[in-house]
Amino acid sequence: MQNVGYVPVTTRPAIRVAVVMEREANPNQWEAWRFRLIDVVPHEEAFGEAPRILRDDGKVRRTLYPNFTLELFRDEAEGYFLNLRTGTPVWFVMWRVDDEDPSRAWPETVSVSYNEAGRWLDAQERIDNVPLPADLAEWLQAYADEHYKPEPKKRRRPQSFLAPGQRS
Repeated sequence: MQNVGYVPVTTRPAIRVAVVMEREANPNQWEAWRFRLIDVVPHEEAFGEAPRILRDDGKVRRTLYPNFTLELFRDEAEGYFLNLRTGTPVWFVMWRVDDEDPSRAWPETVSVSYNEAGRWLDAQERIDNVPLPADLAEWLQAYADEHYKPEPKKRRRPQSFLAPGQRS
């Protein structure tokens, strides 16, 4: 009997979230607009699929951006571990401003990986963070514990035991 291309389906732990961002008009004499990440909340079906303005008083506008999927990946387990190790784990949200209309900004993606956020920063993306709720930190901790094992530290030989030419 021949294998006819059977590929086992693997599922990753995932949650759906929504991002709340705020836009402030003329916050000071140097800026026309200021954008700020307010919160990341669990997605609810009532949010729908399109961004929704929650409040707009002419000066400050809060907008809910629904339906982001956060999947956990084994190769990001170190990044999850590092985020948890800070003592105050956070959501990382990468967001962008419209080049043609600087009054518009939106979240692009959400992560809980310290390493992934670092790669975004290296690429000069805009990144903000807000605290991760305790129940989600526990969920993330369980995943990191299962999939990440820190490398044991190697003992460094004291310099006095090395020949003079080998000392740094």
